[in-house]
This record gives sequence, C-alpha cells and structure tokens, in this order.
Amino acid sequence: MIKQTFYQRLLALHYVLPIPLNRLEPLLQEDNELAACEGMSSYQLSKLLRLTPERARKFKEAYTKVLGTPLVQAYNTNNITPIPFNHSYYPKQLRTLYDPPTILYAKGNIDYLTMKNYVAVIGARDATNYSKEAMSLILPPLIQNEIVIVSGMAKGADAMAHQATHNLGGKTIGILGHGHYTRYPKENDQLYSIMEKHHLTLTEYPPYITPQKWYFPMRNRIISGLCDALVVTEAKEKSGTVITLQHALDNGKDVYCVPGPITSILSLGPNQSLLEGAKPVWNGYQIVEEFQGLSFQK
Repeated sequence: MIKQTFYQRLLALHYVLPIPLNRLEPLLQEDNELAACEGMSSYQLSKLLRLTPERARKFKEAYTKVLGTPLVQAYNTNNITPIPFNHSYYPKQLRTLYDPPTILYAKGNIDYLTMKNYVAVIGARDATNYSKEAMSLILPPLIQNEIVIVSGMAKGADAMAHQATHNLGGKTIGILGHGHYTRYPKENDQLYSIMEKHHLTLTEYPPYITPQKWYFPMRNRIISGLCDALVVTEAKEKSGTVITLQHALDNGKDVYCVPGPITSILSLGPNQSLLEGAKPVWNGYQIVEEFQGLSFQK
C-alpha cells in the first residue's frame, strides 16, 4: 500500500466522519499523524471519537477503503481546495470557536481568507426591499475600505448581500450548510456561478454532503466566527438569523442591526436585539469608523 501523508489521512477520515475539531482532538492527541488509526481496534476508536462500537467498526471499514481513493485528485478536478485546521490559510479566528471546523472546503479565490477584516451581512430568507435599501447604504463604505462581506448563500437577504457586493466590485464569501456538489437553494444557481468564479464559497462539509436542517446552525457559527462584526437587516423574532446574531454576541463580536418599522414582523428580530445591546446602523461609515478606531488602538 502507498504510504499516505497526514493530509491524505485527514482528508480520508473527514470524508467518512465529517466532525468538528473538538471531536477529533482526542484521537489526534493519541495519534498526531493518524498513522496508527488503521490499526486501532473498534473499541479504541469508539472511545476516542465518541462513537458507538458499531459505528466505530463501520467507520474503520470505510476509512480504510477511502484511504485508497485519490481524494486530492478528485477535489482538484472539481476546483475544490481543502484547507485543514493546520493550513496557513485556515482563519485563525475560527480556532477560537468551541468546535472549529476540522477542514474547510473552498471553491473560488482562497486569497480572500488572508484579508484583514470581515463583516457578515445577513437577514431573513423572505427579506423585503427594505433589506436591499439598507444594504445600498451600508455596503459601499465597507467595500471601499477593502472589508470582505460574508453571508450564508441562502435566498433573501444573504443572496442580496452577495449580489450587491459583486455588483459594487467588492469581495464576498458564501458559507454553505452542505457540500460543494450541491447548489442550494436552486434559486441561487446563477449566484453560485458568480461566487465560484469571482469570489469564494466555503463549507466544512465534504463535497457529497447534501443539505440537512441541522447543518445550517453549524454553518451559522462559521459566519459569526469568521467575521469581526455582523449586520442584520431583517429577521423574525425567532429565526436562524437571530441565533447567528446571538452566537456573535456570545463570542464578543460587534453586532449591528438595522432598525425597522414597528409594523413589520421582519423588524422584530433586529429591534429586540437593539434592546438587548446590539448597535443601531443606518450607514456603513459607522462600522468603518469602529474598525479604524480599533486599528488605531492596536
């Protein structure tokens, strides 16, 4: 059998078991090169990876099989760049999460991961023209100051943020809740083509993984983890957007909300968050000034 590198072994392991780094660390502490993983018993693997003995047995079988698969070649063919946790392009800010991604799969311009500042712009899937109008005031100053716009590639406000950033000549990163072989939602098919050609899409899931409801909260922690600040345009009081917002607050990020009309159900989330400590925003220069103040203090 051809001797595998740590990178190849990690890709094979993650292909079979796409778990965050905190779940993988006990195994890495025991076997930091993953060189002994194949020879471990199912019992050992079940303890180290927190799997049932049956799942550990199936994992070992699948892992051994995938080791012989040329994953690197397959990813290269599909213009997918795996960025493991020890890669120089892996965003340092994600390492501060409780459960950092083990590998990020990138499609597009990976140099975006070396930029200085990131702002997430998110909102409701059924966002109205109010979100678009708010972005027309918020995005231009950010883009003029080389700030990368991050969002979640969902329909509605996310798609508006990516498209507007592209139209304005800015840089944008789309975080996916599934693998690169899927384009979800279908309404964003054309946007995916733009993002993959001119910008960057990023996911912690191997390419074959299809969308599942519980993957999107996981995606949201990457959005809030990657960004320095987060902007919410419209959101219902209980929504994925508000969960992302809360995650950002919990991780010490600046959160900005667009105040909305009290007659709109999509303003309940931002307005309530303003009451709980988020900052009101109506102009992108407010965020730029905060960033420049932080840079000056450094």
